[in-house]
Amino acid sequence: MMDDQAYEQWLWEMTAQRCVQNLVKHGFDAHFLPDVASAAAAILKMVQSFDSFGFGGSSTTRRLGVLEALRAQGKTIHDHWQADLSKAADLDIRLAQGRCDCFFCSANAIAATGEIVNVDGIGNRTNAMTFGVGKVVIVAGMNKVTPDLDSALQRVRLVAAPMRAKSLNAKTPCAETGVCTDCNAPQRICRITTILHRKPLMTDISVFLIGQSLGF
Repeated sequence: MMDDQAYEQWLWEMTAQRCVQNLVKHGFDAHFLPDVASAAAAILKMVQSFDSFGFGGSSTTRRLGVLEALRAQGKTIHDHWQADLSKAADLDIRLAQGRCDCFFCSANAIAATGEIVNVDGIGNRTNAMTFGVGKVVIVAGMNKVTPDLDSALQRVRLVAAPMRAKSLNAKTPCAETGVCTDCNAPQRICRITTILHRKPLMTDISVFLIGQSLGF
């Protein structure tokens, strides 16, 4: 008999199969990998021909160790998660992310029906993942996959936004209470919502679903 974790893994795999099928139907290149190590190996193999890489503000992509591996290969890395960046340097990096060869990011939610939802405060991630970059790689743990688009949008409000705001020590109601109140706080991080209903016409996007709980 399987243990509880094995049943959860089985359910994730069944859900991932449906999600991958629908993402492919919507024009995305989509894959399911069981763990971080296998996903990292597949992704690094896929992106070897590119020279410059942008990384959105994502703890998930950094869990893979891809950034460090590419840097060790001498690739150009545009990463604004660096200490002591000036405001001007931070802006330059975010702009460069939108014109690099390959951009890495995660998603706030992915519907099993084949839609990808992201909510940003600045917009460098949502811009880079939709237009201007040669290749986009979206990486998400199965904890971010929901049954449909409505539940994906709900996940952002109920799970992703409060947890992310808390991690940033943002002075927002959700960072205090864990509940979204659609606030007008100056540090509100939910300002731009994008839904990829289908693959953008001029952007090549690969989606990697990983059979682990990753990120917010």
